Amino acid sequence: MYDVIVVGAGPAGLTSALYLRRANKSVLVLEANTYGGQIINASNIENYPGIESISGFDYATNLYNQVKKLGAEIKYETVLRVEDDKTVVTNKGSYQAKAVIIATGSEKRKLNIPKEEDFVGKGVSYCATCDGNFYKGKVVAVTGGGNTALEDAIYLSDLASKVYLIHRRDEFRAEPTYVHVVRNKDNIELILNSNIVEINGEDSIKSIIIKDNMNNTKVLDIDGLFIAVGQEPKNEIFKNIVDLNDKGYIITSDDVHTKTPGIYAAGDTRVKDLRQLTTAVGDGSNAAMAAIKEMKNI
Repeated sequence: MYDVIVVGAGPAGLTSALYLRRANKSVLVLEANTYGGQIINASNIENYPGIESISGFDYATNLYNQVKKLGAEIKYETVLRVEDDKTVVTNKGSYQAKAVIIATGSEKRKLNIPKEEDFVGKGVSYCATCDGNFYKGKVVAVTGGGNTALEDAIYLSDLASKVYLIHRRDEFRAEPTYVHVVRNKDNIELILNSNIVEINGEDSIKSIIIKDNMNNTKVLDIDGLFIAVGQEPKNEIFKNIVDLNDKGYIITSDDVHTKTPGIYAAGDTRVKDLRQLTTAVGDGSNAAMAAIKEMKNI
């Protein structure tokens, strides 16, 4: 029996574990992949208060080590379901807790076009900082219009000979600072009001076909395609204990409370206006404190 089980070892989950251990609560963190969540792939974090610049890997590793040093138990297992009695079932066993914090974040959204899955690792990537070095001096394309897409294009422009930035609208959702940079980079070409409709190649990507809003098509010869079109949660396994909105995010009240007492949601996995590192760690601390307060009342 643990005081709290945290599902997910990203910034929200690890922050929850940190606050819980500082309150002397027993904590089990369950993670299906690796610690750090998506922030571990960020080349540089420059919008976290008090830290001028740090790599995502260094930030995530520092937080992970901090939590481990405080005595949190971390296991790498895939959670299959959570019961309303706070039983968490994984691919390796089951665990019991007084409270559960769901902090599973979200995953990269796919374009869902033909051959996309076939070319993953053969030219298609969802992580520019992971795979960018493979494309030094080559021609690549980035698709998306948010901060991640523009950050990826800027990062890749220092490696690749040319970067196409493809967006389905005529304006970007990204912060103005990023928009200014991409518009002034000599080797970034903007292709707006356009969608990628097809990927061509045999053993690796050779070209993509794009279609604009007037239904005109164009072929771009590229060596790599980086997809940054947003996130999507994977919360179906929790629908017996939480309410989900039409996009699959967990609906919470009072920031982190779900419909089931003792079940909390923190970070990118829940409905919220802003999904940033700062809001993730804020959710993590709020979820931990809510669980501690409830346990005092049991």
